[in-house]
Amino acid sequence: MYKEQLEAYFADKEAMLVDAVCRLVSIDSTEGAPAPGAPFGPGPAAALEEALRLAQEWGLHTTNHEGYVGTADLNDQADALHILGHLDVVTPGDGWTVTQPFTPKVAGGMIYGRGTDDDKGPMVASLLAMKAVKDLGIPLKANCKCILGTNEESGSGDIAWYFARHPYAPATFSPDAGFPVVNTEKGGMKPTFSKTWPLQETLPRLRWLHGGVRLNVLPGESSAAVEGLSMHDVQPYARDITARTGITFTFAHEDGLTVIRSKGEGSHAAWPEGGNNALTGLVALLCALPLADGPCKSALAELNTLLPHGDYLGRALGIAQEEPVAGPLTVAFTLLEVTDTGLEGRFDSRVPLCATEENCLSVVKAAFEGRGFAFSGTQDQAHHTPADSPFVKTLLRRYEEYTGLKGECLSTGGGTYVHDIPGGVAFGCTLPGFDTHLHGADERVRIADLMLSAKLFAHVIIDLCG
Repeated sequence: MYKEQLEAYFADKEAMLVDAVCRLVSIDSTEGAPAPGAPFGPGPAAALEEALRLAQEWGLHTTNHEGYVGTADLNDQADALHILGHLDVVTPGDGWTVTQPFTPKVAGGMIYGRGTDDDKGPMVASLLAMKAVKDLGIPLKANCKCILGTNEESGSGDIAWYFARHPYAPATFSPDAGFPVVNTEKGGMKPTFSKTWPLQETLPRLRWLHGGVRLNVLPGESSAAVEGLSMHDVQPYARDITARTGITFTFAHEDGLTVIRSKGEGSHAAWPEGGNNALTGLVALLCALPLADGPCKSALAELNTLLPHGDYLGRALGIAQEEPVAGPLTVAFTLLEVTDTGLEGRFDSRVPLCATEENCLSVVKAAFEGRGFAFSGTQDQAHHTPADSPFVKTLLRRYEEYTGLKGECLSTGGGTYVHDIPGGVAFGCTLPGFDTHLHGADERVRIADLMLSAKLFAHVIIDLCG
């Protein structure tokens, strides 16, 4: 009975949804310097204020929790359901062609702009679902609370702050991944390693290396400078590395140094096999060059052994493993800085349910420290909500009803907002097979997917709160 009511309600709401998404996407909500009432910078704070203004316009009860999160409630009853999403976004990056990152554009049934998919569009769909239940006057016994975060892309300090002060709900889903239901998320190991040495004057030598931009992004480009070797000297080695790895190199003579720039293909660190790591390709080239013996050359050789190009499974580290629910462990070497007197780097590993500190973190720590590196880091365990829980069954049932597609539980190497939420899952807003260009240029969302999600979420709210 409710499905017919919801279909009728949403028949003329597409323009309302599109306008709301565009309002939020127009705000640059990348992380900035903290300020009073804006713990993660002015951009996330502005997006939060606009989202709460939107929720108020739609008749929801709102609260700004000191700039960390905002909440929108359907009623004043006890919470039965939390819908958890975020308004902060990753940096725009380069390569946009359809529009500029914070100038949303509607074209071909899609909305383009940074945050359309991750996660402003899904949050608008969630708020519109709550508005539908309210406008239709459907009686509820409990409350649905939408929690609007501001720091998901940079550590989720917002949610840690909020749940240190407020209880969890019996059920939580985050529309921050895709359909059907993501009930398993890999854990994480993201350590830092470093090494120092005296200034080396002997030539040829490496002067500097800059690799990577973010811990959770596989580098598509990296650069380094060597002294004592010309471009002509380096090029034959580069051709060999390109033939073996697919990484390409360009060269320039700058300030008496040969500057080498490597180019591969970036990807999310959770799926490193989807890219081609320009950093590990560059390290491989430097190790092939006839640099003078010394601690810098030795350190690069050690890194090339521990984190070699193309080893996305941790075999060289001795931690390769997998299980049938979450799949294989992955490793992405994403950050490295080298100077005249030392280096510091990080890698991003996503670990399955079978991973423990004993068979992962301790093994890696021993491997690095055994080669003279300083090493620090922790390991987060994987998250899993049973597929046969009543909550998950409800989500899958409604998903099948509204889409006609098979409902099933999925695992992800990426992290969502519910990773530390007991019983939480990710649910929506992208249908299987559609590429949203997540974290990349021309990020986009299908309007039809958001409208479908809003209807589906509304029915789930009725199921769990009615």
